[in-house]
Amino acid sequence: MEVETTLAKSIDAASENAQYDAACKRVLSDKYVLAWIMKSCLDEYRQCTIEEIAEKYIEGQPSVESIPVNPDETNPVIRGLKNEDKTITEGTVIYDIRFLAYAPGTGELIRLIINVEAHSSKVGYPLIKRAIYYCSRMISAQHGTEFTKSHYEKIRKVYSIWICPAPPEDRRNSITRYRIREENVIGCVREAEENYDLMTVIMICLGNPDEVEPDGILRLLSILLSNETEDNEKKRILKEEFAMPITETLERSLDDMCNLSIGVEEKGRAKGRAEGRAEGRAEGRAEGRAEATIDLIHNLMESMGFSLEQAMQALRISEEDRAKYTELLAKQ
Repeated sequence: MEVETTLAKSIDAASENAQYDAACKRVLSDKYVLAWIMKSCLDEYRQCTIEEIAEKYIEGQPSVESIPVNPDETNPVIRGLKNEDKTITEGTVIYDIRFLAYAPGTGELIRLIINVEAHSSKVGYPLIKRAIYYCSRMISAQHGTEFTKSHYEKIRKVYSIWICPAPPEDRRNSITRYRIREENVIGCVREAEENYDLMTVIMICLGNPDEVEPDGILRLLSILLSNETEDNEKKRILKEEFAMPITETLERSLDDMCNLSIGVEEKGRAKGRAEGRAEGRAEGRAEGRAEATIDLIHNLMESMGFSLEQAMQALRISEEDRAKYTELLAKQ
């Protein structure tokens, strides 16, 4: 029964964490939030206004890999790109947020994905390699849709943007870009940049919002994803500091984030208290067993004239535990 209860609690905690994660993704999929990310990190949009990017260049509705906030909710209707990318040989990749955007000037469509990786320092592999793999999948997935046969000139550029709320100490408050660049080994050749500049990875590593520029993307994202900033304060900062319209959808997503974060924290504290009590009981039982064993050793030594070693051997105390009991007896 205790094992079943622990498992049930673990499943509930995992479910709430997943719902909180989904709420974060819905907040980040707001067009104005995406516009801030694009203007701050993508060369194509540096000269555009936030409103222009949100209303003119982001196509349709960004797709979000989502989990219902309430058990009886169904997944929202998703328009635009699918978040699931399947191949028979390489399996399935599910992107967090995936959307298309028109490039200013050329009108070319750019494919973008944004991933929220909350534990980038603990995944067990270099996150940059996963990001490059995602870019590669987005390019290869264009065969049969954007181009057919050998018309590789129709391949569209892809971006993979990773937001890491809890990066390692040495990466906090940083934005790093990885892309293909031309380098002449011998000779002097110049290829048109649009023919090879086809994939870019951007790592946005957050930190303390008070240690960055007051009107920059690092502060905006740190505030949005913060568990410490209250819901109303987030909305105030978005309106006053970033001139961002608070739509009904964004407000609801922020409320979901706030409510779920409170639930996760409360369950975490309850779990910690329960684990502390269980650990205390286990320690108490271990101490009780040790005291009983010491009494038996004393009895054998006094009644049978056994040496300490003989008494422990008669009680079949393991070799690794004998040092512990020798030390305990010496203290008495």
